[in-house]
Amino acid sequence: MSISHFEIILYVSDQNNSRDFYTKILQKEPDLDVPGMTEYTLADNLKLGLMPEEGIVNILKDKTPHPKSGNGIPRCELYLLVDNIVESYEAALKAGAKEISSIEERDWGDIVGYVSDFDGHVIAFAKKIDSI
Repeated sequence: MSISHFEIILYVSDQNNSRDFYTKILQKEPDLDVPGMTEYTLADNLKLGLMPEEGIVNILKDKTPHPKSGNGIPRCELYLLVDNIVESYEAALKAGAKEISSIEERDWGDIVGYVSDFDGHVIAFAKKIDSI
């Protein structure tokens, strides 16, 4: 098996609020924004998708718990290596992110600050210590 493209899809309670939030923190407009899916190209073979919880329920049916039952519970982490960690972290807070852990040097060799979005998804803004 050869994987040529990766897409991470977050289930969100409000697609429009999440689109506005991620547009601010990613500092880019979505490549696709239609009812039921918003997508951002993060790299040549990587996209971030935002799908409303109610939309994915049509696929999941009763095979899994409803995604809204996990709102506010950290269910994933987006670990973003950025050029300006302070600017990115503060922009996320200004956009409505909840602060989890301030920007600190971590023992794995990165400086990282953690926030969460409206649905509890964790977002880490990081920079390699050796690149500072």
